[in-house]
Amino acid sequence: MKKQTYRVIGLMSGTSLDGLDIAYCELSLKNSQWQFEIPVAETRLYSEAQQRKLKNITEASGEELTITDRDIGVWMGEAVKEFIRQHQLQPDFVASHGHTVFHQPERGITYQIGSPFAIQAISGQTVIGQFRNYDLAIGGQGAPLVPVGDQLLFGDYDACLNLGGIANLSAQWQGKRIAYDIGTANMVMNYFAQQQGQPYDQNGQLARQGQVDQMLVNTLNQLPYYQQNFPKSLGYEWVHREIISRIERANLSVPDAIITALDHAAYQIAQSLHSLPEEQTTPFRVIVTGGGVFNEYFMKRIREYTAGQIELIVPDEKTVAFKEALVFALLGVLRVRNEVNCLQSVTGAQYDHSAGVIFGKI
Repeated sequence: MKKQTYRVIGLMSGTSLDGLDIAYCELSLKNSQWQFEIPVAETRLYSEAQQRKLKNITEASGEELTITDRDIGVWMGEAVKEFIRQHQLQPDFVASHGHTVFHQPERGITYQIGSPFAIQAISGQTVIGQFRNYDLAIGGQGAPLVPVGDQLLFGDYDACLNLGGIANLSAQWQGKRIAYDIGTANMVMNYFAQQQGQPYDQNGQLARQGQVDQMLVNTLNQLPYYQQNFPKSLGYEWVHREIISRIERANLSVPDAIITALDHAAYQIAQSLHSLPEEQTTPFRVIVTGGGVFNEYFMKRIREYTAGQIELIVPDEKTVAFKEALVFALLGVLRVRNEVNCLQSVTGAQYDHSAGVIFGKI
């Protein structure tokens, strides 16, 4: 018999490379509606050595990649074990997204490190992971995966916007759930802020000192990806090749590079939001989460580009910071229940399915 309440630890390591989000989530099914609470959550920061390794991991040898997969899995397992001990928790299981190294759906490949075997062995918990792989095998993008959670947990909003390393969007559109990666968000700004010895551009302080290179922004706005129809998704490789490399070749100062990246990202996000409303009779309400929410200047530019036609709603700080970890906890629950957690309308796969591999006993 299926349970009505689950206690799950969700793990998320995003492309912004700031650390591992760990969220202890209580998910309950009441009157056919999923409800959630996040009693405790935290982010375990990567060390400088880990950040350097992850930043350059796409250039690693097969041997080094395999070792890093194990090492990050051990580190995640230790983090989970300490988190459980510190807060005296008794989770049903752990649901881990892993850290994406390669994501090239056009070639049918995606690869996340942070070995679920290692997390299971170190933490002593059952682990559900490898959520993307089967979707690619049946013709999908393997991403985005969060829209099922958006639909089930945040369905009162017209759309859900997440500002992580990459900006992504999900919404009800023409009677179905659609979602896609819009383009870059924090990843590029963090990349250049780190050249100034800062992990990220706090509140856009560096961006405020810079001048937008409008010619470069115009060039970036013409990239073919933005003209593609969804479903579509992005990986670090595309962002580095198409965005970071172009900005580096322009030889801009760090503030100019960051404001140029920010302006480009804000414009593309606004364009995507404007394309969604099918009617203008009521305010189009968008819940906004992810680390980019804490960059006040980034949010200001997005609002300027939406020209007041879109209502951007920022929820409580815990939901902002840990929404993706929460959703992976829910995806794990749906996998355990053998219920759909990956939508054909979102990824372009041949059919809806229940994604994820269970490591251990349920």
